[in-house]
Amino acid sequence: MTTHGDPLSAGIVIIRETGKGRRYLLLRAWNHWDFPKGKVEEGETPMEAALREVAEETTITELRFDWGEVYRETGPYNRGKIARYYLARTDTENVHLPVVPELGRPEHAEYRWVDMEEAWELSSPRVRQILRWVAKETGDRLPRAARRGPGRRPRRRRRSGPDRGASG
Repeated sequence: MTTHGDPLSAGIVIIRETGKGRRYLLLRAWNHWDFPKGKVEEGETPMEAALREVAEETTITELRFDWGEVYRETGPYNRGKIARYYLARTDTENVHLPVVPELGRPEHAEYRWVDMEEAWELSSPRVRQILRWVAKETGDRLPRAARRGPGRRPRRRRRSGPDRGASG
């Protein structure tokens, strides 16, 4: 939970069911992939900020909070900022990345609807901790790389046969 004075961002992990399985919306700013999110403004609740940010960044407004208003917060990053993520479904497939007038360009360069494995591959450790939470909440299976845990390398296969043996 955030403490007084912590900069808080709020966003939503958006899930879309497809004929090929569940997809998650990721946005790319520079070389970093994340879920839609942004700063909680004064007078806003985190949920209000999350909804506003999703609409501003993606134009998606149709969301269903099938898991209620559950959320997960990251640890502090980028000068003490904390990100809170909610979980919602949408049927909206088309995403638009509108131009931000102050920037003269969209805030994000690209979006992708990805499965859990690609989300894991694209994500930073901060976003991966949110993916772990999402898998727990939704019953999704984490990719094999995620199940190995942090810092663990893949198991090496033991060779068998005549070229593996005692030195003589």
